[in-house]
Amino acid sequence: MFRSALVRSSASAKQSLLRRSFSSGSVPERKVAILGAAGGIGQPLALLMKLNPLVSSLSLYDIANTPGVAADVGHINTRSQVVGYMGDDELAKALEGADLVIIPAGVPRKPGMTRDDLFNINAGIVKNLCSAIAKYCPHALVNMISNPVNSTVPIAAEIFKKAGMYDEKKLFGVTTLDVVRAKTFYAGKANVPVAEVNVPVIGGHAGVTILPLFSQATPQANLSGDVLTDLTKRTQDGGTEVVEAKAGKGSATLSMAYAGALFADACLKGLNGVPDVVECSYVQSTITELPFFASKVRLGKNGVEEVLDLGPLSDFEKEGLEALKPELKSSIEKGVKFANQ
Repeated sequence: MFRSALVRSSASAKQSLLRRSFSSGSVPERKVAILGAAGGIGQPLALLMKLNPLVSSLSLYDIANTPGVAADVGHINTRSQVVGYMGDDELAKALEGADLVIIPAGVPRKPGMTRDDLFNINAGIVKNLCSAIAKYCPHALVNMISNPVNSTVPIAAEIFKKAGMYDEKKLFGVTTLDVVRAKTFYAGKANVPVAEVNVPVIGGHAGVTILPLFSQATPQANLSGDVLTDLTKRTQDGGTEVVEAKAGKGSATLSMAYAGALFADACLKGLNGVPDVVECSYVQSTITELPFFASKVRLGKNGVEEVLDLGPLSDFEKEGLEALKPELKSSIEKGVKFANQ
């Protein structure tokens, strides 16, 4: 009796030791920096990244209020060490040694505002932050959340080019929320468990530039053309739906933080050599005539390992693809022009 208890206790101690050694030894050290960490997206994103066991160091930066967010999140009993940085003088320290930089900085959308209204404020913020990234962590993967993503990603690319350190494999526009919404809305109509659903979303990250490919959704469901049209429209207008529901009190901050944390996790897995990590993202691309485009991307140790083909599209999706191109082209050009002013 005593001996079997001893054996059990010894086995349990060994398992506990294995767990500990795995959590600290087998998983590489990874520093993640969140720029805009005290904001509506930044705070829940900081919480979710603190819960991610792949993160060893969590750096929280904003122009104000970060010490409080860092103190709060830092009390959570998970692997990563948390440090808050505040103001321009501390941006360098926040970025140094980062493997992954997530940028939710900027102002949120209010009712009646378009993503273009955001441009004038957020474009300048992104320009300054990317200049600092180029200087202090030029080899980090960059996940752009700040809207309008269709323009802020080209701005970042131009700033990195000017600094002589642009690597197109390391710059991502986070479009995961479009995928998250498409999965949720599709599951509701198809009456299938949402956890099993997959829906690729291509194009861009605003209005009609968002094109969910429901013809490629799994598990397949026999939905009518009208239902698919409605699902497409609801996915495209998901952000506006939340802005209006919050009635002037904010935008899609919680679901965006969730989507941002999902995509960051995929990037970290890729960096750590986990095979076959595929997510949709807005990246430099040659699969259409546009220089940036969202589609399925295989992630790896260098960031983008491969931009995957669009696959077969329905006639409705082919029309949607042609319809989104002029608007996406104009948003890209607007970003490039701003960066080079």
